Amino acid sequence: MSIVLTHAYYLSTDPKEHRIMKPYPPLGQLYISSYLKERDVENYVFDTTFSSKEDQLDFIADKKPDIVAIYANLMTKVEVIELIKTLSTDAIYGFPKLVLGGPDVTYNTKNYLKSGAQYIVIGEGEETLHELYVAIKNKTDINKVSGIAYLDNDQVIKTAARVKMKDLSMLPLPNREAIDMQQYLNTWKNNHGQSSMTVSTQRGCPYTCKWCSTAVYGQSYRRRPANLVAQELLMLKQEYNPDTIWFVDDVFTVSHKWLSEFHKEVIKQDAIIPFECITRAERLNDKVLQQLKEAGCYRIWIGAESGSQKIVDAMDRRVKVETVREAIQKTNKLGIETGTFIMVGYPGEDEKDIAETIHHLKVANPTHFTITVAYPIKGTSLYNEIENDITVQPDWNTSTDRDIDFKRTYHRKFYDYAVRRIVNEVNYFKKSNGFIEKYKLKLKSIAALVLMKYYKFR
Repeated sequence: MSIVLTHAYYLSTDPKEHRIMKPYPPLGQLYISSYLKERDVENYVFDTTFSSKEDQLDFIADKKPDIVAIYANLMTKVEVIELIKTLSTDAIYGFPKLVLGGPDVTYNTKNYLKSGAQYIVIGEGEETLHELYVAIKNKTDINKVSGIAYLDNDQVIKTAARVKMKDLSMLPLPNREAIDMQQYLNTWKNNHGQSSMTVSTQRGCPYTCKWCSTAVYGQSYRRRPANLVAQELLMLKQEYNPDTIWFVDDVFTVSHKWLSEFHKEVIKQDAIIPFECITRAERLNDKVLQQLKEAGCYRIWIGAESGSQKIVDAMDRRVKVETVREAIQKTNKLGIETGTFIMVGYPGEDEKDIAETIHHLKVANPTHFTITVAYPIKGTSLYNEIENDITVQPDWNTSTDRDIDFKRTYHRKFYDYAVRRIVNEVNYFKKSNGFIEKYKLKLKSIAALVLMKYYKFR
């Protein structure tokens, strides 16, 4: 009995992602593949990133696996729904059992099951998928498999919750050999001048930010031993020789003890590869920054979300804006690039808060910043808070949570133009030469401000 692990992210059909050209492999599915392989479960990974739906379906038709396990997230949801409908209705694919996992399925279980999936894996996938496979193969009681959901007479049945994996040292390394890693490396190199790979060192996040989903790993903190992470980096260095590493962890420096061990091990094992990571401002200090730099860190993304303390507190970020600002400044001074994330349109945000965010970005002066308009992900505290104030709730099958809108302080368009205002005003401030380019940025900033004023009273 075999399993095909796949997803529904097709780079060629996403114009925005095709312009960015920074794809990463499906690391979670590669972990599951290794876990199954260790237990002699025949499995194949069909990575759709550089492929097409037609090729994916041809592969499944050829293999006719007993189980197709599909990863679903907010970005790929609509494509996943189309894929499971095709696989569940056309005999050419052999009517495999369709198992879904990922961050989008936990709070949309019934909808996904009604779309044609037989089973939903809630939470971490390795142990659950293996136990489900054994139960299906041996025709034993499915209800004894923890962490799944299924339909019975149109009712959702959920089995006992899966106990989170405590000892991550037992996890085998991701099965990177199952996909064409060189295609990822070449894509990065050709488009950005350097190749990049991903590494995961932790699962879960102990923090309480209201807009953030913890649907897969939960509000927890579990870490792979630092010496094993260094061993993985050394292997990647020898096998693939990437120019950079992106640590996918939510808060890389949450444990200073672990970081000290990591710093020691990568130096000891000659496993240093330039890397970037994400962390929180209050988990940085002079010693931590120095250790990061010596371990190869060249860029740190420091969460901010807003320059307004009122909004940061509303998000339950539990950090002072001044602390974020100082952390970015200290990191810059040490010669490490900085990045930060900004969110506008959060409940209660007004024009003054936008102005404070602009001031914050100018003073902190991060090397990079990204910006988005807040949207509520189902299952988060933010979603629960605004659920009764939803003004736009599109059809579930053809939309994502990004398309949901709710009652904000001002018209939704105000925040679209606030994004333009922030980007152009901050880039104008940062630009040190080129009079014409600076002039254009300032004009765009002023135009956005005018349109903000217009939509403020709509």
